[in-house]
Amino acid sequence: MNNETLLANLRVIPDWPIKGVNFRDVTTLFKSGECIKIITDEMCDLYKDKGITKVVGIESRGFVMSSAVALRLGAGIVLCRKPGKLPCDTVQQTYQKEYGTDTIEIHRDAITENDVVLLHDDLLATGGTMKAACDLVKKFHPKKIYVNFIIELAKEFPNARDIFDKDVEITSLVRL
Repeated sequence: MNNETLLANLRVIPDWPIKGVNFRDVTTLFKSGECIKIITDEMCDLYKDKGITKVVGIESRGFVMSSAVALRLGAGIVLCRKPGKLPCDTVQQTYQKEYGTDTIEIHRDAITENDVVLLHDDLLATGGTMKAACDLVKKFHPKKIYVNFIIELAKEFPNARDIFDKDVEITSLVRL
């Protein structure tokens, strides 16, 4: 899906955070009620018949739409956060980034083996954070895992989907 309204509202910031990077700023989508409705409608259409019971929002831009979609699908919301941000016992996943490692975590009681989980984040580039989130959710042994992004940078990162396990279905609303 390449929705013209979303593309028209997406801000591109050249040379940020470093020279040569064209940063796609989804906050311009979030400030538009029309864009939020389009994103919510399209995501819900994709997942309405999948039996989703939990939507995992990836810190922090993934929180925005995951909440709207969870509400519409009648699912719970789970926050995937950086260490020290969740108040109870957590399960963690550490992963490699370009210049070091990072860690994400979810509450230990957030997901069960009976859940069908949709993980959502704003953008797929290298896929490292979402892959770590998938690996983290797999520790809970849910029935099924789905992954969704608003934007996929398919031209810049044509092999990003290859790092995910084959049993994980991946969708994006806009492929650039």
